[in-house]
Amino acid sequence: MTFIESFRRDWLSNIRGDVLAGIVVALALIPEAIGFSLIAGVDPKVGLYASFSIAMIISITGGRPGMISAATAATAVLMVSLVRDHGLQYLLAATILAGVIQVLAGYARVGYIMRFVSRSVLTGFVNALAILIFMAQLPEIVGMPWETYAMIALGLAIIYLFPRINKTIPSPLVCIIVLTILAVLLKIDVRSVGDLGELPSTLPTFLIPDVPYNLDTLMIILPYSIGVAAVGLLESLLTASIVDQMTDTKSDKNRESVGQGIANFFTGFLGGMAGCAMIGQSVINVRSGGRGRLSTFTAGAFLLFLLMVLGDWVGIIPMPALVAIMIMVSIGTFSWTSLNDMRKHPRRSSLVMVATVVTVVGTHNLALGVGVGVLLSGIFFAWKVSQIFRVSSQLTADGRERDYVIEGQVFFASAEDFLDAMDFKEDLDRVRIDVTKAHIWDLTGVNAVDTAVLKFRREGVEVELVGMNDASATIMDNLAQHDEPNAMEKVLGH
Repeated sequence: MTFIESFRRDWLSNIRGDVLAGIVVALALIPEAIGFSLIAGVDPKVGLYASFSIAMIISITGGRPGMISAATAATAVLMVSLVRDHGLQYLLAATILAGVIQVLAGYARVGYIMRFVSRSVLTGFVNALAILIFMAQLPEIVGMPWETYAMIALGLAIIYLFPRINKTIPSPLVCIIVLTILAVLLKIDVRSVGDLGELPSTLPTFLIPDVPYNLDTLMIILPYSIGVAAVGLLESLLTASIVDQMTDTKSDKNRESVGQGIANFFTGFLGGMAGCAMIGQSVINVRSGGRGRLSTFTAGAFLLFLLMVLGDWVGIIPMPALVAIMIMVSIGTFSWTSLNDMRKHPRRSSLVMVATVVTVVGTHNLALGVGVGVLLSGIFFAWKVSQIFRVSSQLTADGRERDYVIEGQVFFASAEDFLDAMDFKEDLDRVRIDVTKAHIWDLTGVNAVDTAVLKFRREGVEVELVGMNDASATIMDNLAQHDEPNAMEKVLGH
């Protein structure tokens, strides 16, 4: 595909849908960015500057058209102690360094790690985020006057019913406009966006973080930068996979990693905090008709326009309108079919999904939750593969030779079964170990073969390995020790 064709597809193929969706996302970004700034302990403008900067840059550099990236809670929570102990300037320096790390990770092809994330983990990640999105709205719901509940209900009605009348205009945008007009005309006493914090009225300026440029500073910010880079990439790559499924298209995960790094790098110089992909806003964008890079660019550009030109108007938007949108996102994000699938899918897959959800919701740590899910998936997979491992044997007519036939995978989970199947005390002259139907995968598998060979030799039995495939032969040639001097002592530890 030529550059012109790619540009037309990503930027010009869905102009109306992308622009309208971007406008909706921009409005939804404001309370989120302010809230994340408060989490990190910085001025609201730090999150707002980050959101428009990251969105506009990632629209050009990213690998997933239509995905929204901005300041997020996942990265904000990691910066709390850094801001508390060292101040805003160190946060900006850490943001820049995190961007550099993400760029390097992208060029190191880190996007391929998504191959190791099972569908059960991805489903658990999605469900956990849906729950967290809803929980984040509770402060705007619990203990509020009845007018708030009435406006949220009206907002949800507009969001779900308006598409039956008109599908051209995104219903979340209609929700914001209608509820704002009602709140102003009827002077309804509900919280507004302006109540969250003061909105910036000036453009950000390019600045270099005011920190000492020495090894001490690097040692302070490096742990935070590594954490932010890792969590940001993980959330971005998972969100990209979700948007891939929603739009039935593919994305370049490695380009997305580099793009996220570039966006964070320049955002640090504009006074913004680190960010990453946002599943909630990405779902809003897709469900509002956004598909191309123009939608992400519009979200960032319109957010800047709102802050600079329409700041006073933005401040009067009632929070129930945005809460209604986020509840819609929560409902739409949750995989409701996964509840029914738990009865049909293997128990191990369901356990992985539930463990991911419980860990993420319980700790509010996306990386930890996904890590638990991936670990359980790996353990269950290894256990399942080890169960199809089999060793059979046959004694020759004269009773002096035995043939062992190995079937399946010889690795850390089956090595013990491999050794247990062999009788090293049997009075034999010769043993043949046939691995034609087996594959030796790792150091533990090699060590098991080494141990078997040497134990038989110690009993005076001649051993022959037959049928080894090329890959198994290669790993045995590189790691096996049974033909080396003093092999008995090395392998058996005697």
